[in-house]
Amino acid sequence: MKYNISKMKQFIIDQTDIQASIAVVLGSGMGGFCDQMDDVILIPYKDIPNYPESTVRGHAGELAIGSLDNIPLLAAKGRFHFYEGYDIKTITLPVKLFHSLGIKSLIITNAAGSLKPDLQPGSLMIIDSHMDFTFRTSVTEPDEYSGTPYHDPTYIKLAVKSANQIDLAITKGTYCWTLGPSYETPAEVSYIRSLGGDAVGMSTVPEIQKAAELGMKVLCISTITNYAAGIIDDPLSHEDVIKVSAQVKDDFTNLLTEIIKGMVL
Repeated sequence: MKYNISKMKQFIIDQTDIQASIAVVLGSGMGGFCDQMDDVILIPYKDIPNYPESTVRGHAGELAIGSLDNIPLLAAKGRFHFYEGYDIKTITLPVKLFHSLGIKSLIITNAAGSLKPDLQPGSLMIIDSHMDFTFRTSVTEPDEYSGTPYHDPTYIKLAVKSANQIDLAITKGTYCWTLGPSYETPAEVSYIRSLGGDAVGMSTVPEIQKAAELGMKVLCISTITNYAAGIIDDPLSHEDVIKVSAQVKDDFTNLLTEIIKGMVL
């Protein structure tokens, strides 16, 4: 499908005078972060001309535009996935729209499964590298990537500093992208782990790649909501993902707030 980003951009501009340079993509169950924003205008995806809709539970499917501690901010409450039937151009559409709206810094968040026994559910992980186990992105939309780091080193340092300032334990690690929607098998988990993966999920990597291609500075954070299959014997469910995301809402919100404040200093 061909998207008219200029038309989408104009629709959003017509709704608000707020001009943000920072945007956040909120993963499964993380939309509550927007409760901390002031003067929020909510724009349902379905109201934006020719804009797709998120179909996954825990993704509200709306843009929130407002401010956080007087810092203009745009937040996407929900994203698009391959397993919903969307192609790479649709999955990365929000990033392209954000760029057209003047976004320079992008924080991408997700819910992920731990590949390590000591990376417990309820933890937050700064993504400092990633692996693509879908082998889809470069085939469907060739990139002209310059070699700039995908994960901005200064923002990674800022995230660590922000966590320390609020006494929040945090780790850094490699995020691994799989297609979904089924969870990985224990054999797949063992294989991915053997290659150096720390956490696994079904999103984020296309957004990282497109943002970097467009020259945006990127920071990615995973909320560890479960152990991947085979790490422990408990069954996996999306309900548990949403539940754990809700449990760590305060830590997640406090960390993002501190990071966003640091981005404008």
